[in-house]
Amino acid sequence: MLRTATDWLGVYREQVNALNVYPVPDGDTGTNMHLTMQSVRRELDTCDENLMPSVARAISYGALLGARGNSGVILSQLLKGFAETLKDQKTVDATTLIAAFAAAQKAGYGAVMKPVEGTILTVARGVADGAATVKDKAATIDKVLEESLFGGQKLLDQTPEMLPALKQAGVIDSGGQGYLYLVQGMLAALRGEALPEAPDVTSYAQQQFDNEEFGYCTEFLMSEATKPIEEIRELVTPFGDSLLVVGAEGYVKGHIHTNEPDALLAMVGRYGRMLKTKVEDMSEQHTEILGMAGAAARAEEEVPESGLVAVASGYGLVKLFRSLGARIVSGGQTANPSVQDIVDAVRSVSAKKVLILPNNKNVLMAAEKAMELMEGRAVVVPTRTLGQGVGAALAFNADADAESLKAEMTESAAKVTTFEVTRASRTTNITTKDGRTLAIAEGDIIGLQDDELVQAGGSPEDSVLEMLNRGYSGQEVITVFGGPQKTLEDLEALSGRIEKEFPMAELEAHAGGPDLYDYLVTIE
Repeated sequence: MLRTATDWLGVYREQVNALNVYPVPDGDTGTNMHLTMQSVRRELDTCDENLMPSVARAISYGALLGARGNSGVILSQLLKGFAETLKDQKTVDATTLIAAFAAAQKAGYGAVMKPVEGTILTVARGVADGAATVKDKAATIDKVLEESLFGGQKLLDQTPEMLPALKQAGVIDSGGQGYLYLVQGMLAALRGEALPEAPDVTSYAQQQFDNEEFGYCTEFLMSEATKPIEEIRELVTPFGDSLLVVGAEGYVKGHIHTNEPDALLAMVGRYGRMLKTKVEDMSEQHTEILGMAGAAARAEEEVPESGLVAVASGYGLVKLFRSLGARIVSGGQTANPSVQDIVDAVRSVSAKKVLILPNNKNVLMAAEKAMELMEGRAVVVPTRTLGQGVGAALAFNADADAESLKAEMTESAAKVTTFEVTRASRTTNITTKDGRTLAIAEGDIIGLQDDELVQAGGSPEDSVLEMLNRGYSGQEVITVFGGPQKTLEDLEALSGRIEKEFPMAELEAHAGGPDLYDYLVTIE
């Protein structure tokens, strides 16, 4: 049922995105909820399906690890409450399902510091209330799901009267609609119904809102926390609003809208091991969704020769790629986007042909498959690192022919050397290309040059300097991106060391590097 529900939501993902106006009209509610469910499905694929505790843990654990955005984090808590009801059961009957929906809405409301009616929480309450109307102990699960949908739809239809932003835009709540699609998918699984065709989306509610400053949607996933969730929540609260800090099994997941993502992540990082972060400029997201909304209207107008799609993470890098004209697909190392994600981005770009920058060797195959599906409308520039991607994007020109641009951008990418500083995931011995043997312990600092391991040990800053001393050969520009756990003071101190050792090079330093990296450095 949950696997089908994931696919069912996927069909309507863009429709849900088009409804999204609260708390910020950034157009990603459907995407975030779908990504959260995909994480659940991955856990279900590896659990023991014959044991209910195993299935329940997969639902709760998968949702927490994969939760994306405000809607995804709340959905993870709804699923956590749902799974808690199931874990001690041997079978699920109508009575159990009624209790599970009730526990889901209770967990959802409990996770939000200031619950707002007219949102996914309201619809979850409607689903639970609808299920509770089934009093017959002999009732079927189908009947419970039917009544859940009636109850949820009743409150979903009332959401515009509860939230002024929805009434202004003339839409129902996007998160609530997404939640109902999940319940629909569960019922469809029981009935053996085929997935419907995706509806055409021709208008976006976000078009009614002017470009504004919305701040940064900032998320983190942390393990080995040294403070209780309640204390971490209190520490994060002064940084902004739309706050959610939740956890389970030693993990802490946080979401907040803030204007200080660097300071927030650096502060939180002191109290645990940061596994994943995401910082999205919501103003840029809003502008991008408006661009997608206008793509259909521009279809018959004169369009540019070439468009650009780039796979990237880290808000500093994302901002740079966007400034160079790229539509962004979120992803990278350990978070590879799907072929469909890339296809959707290509389709959203108004241009005769679109160049794709995979920016990771593990994304290259998906990009090439997306190119095939676009039947001549896309071209892949085979960038294997984010540094190469930046080099390629600098050569992009929307007025130039895509085929000729591919050659120019590939040549530009080849002139960039990329250094990445991260942590070893296991203990091993590595022999480098120049014959050195590096003894590496799990957790050690390691340095990679163009994806080849070349350095180990020391501090992240020492790693950068050591790799620059090995790889620098008179290039003009050194660019440094600090990772999510690095403060501006760290970045400034490293910049001072680089300027002292390489006075002839122009240095640029930015916050907002990709997840998993202390630093990403390019020379060109």
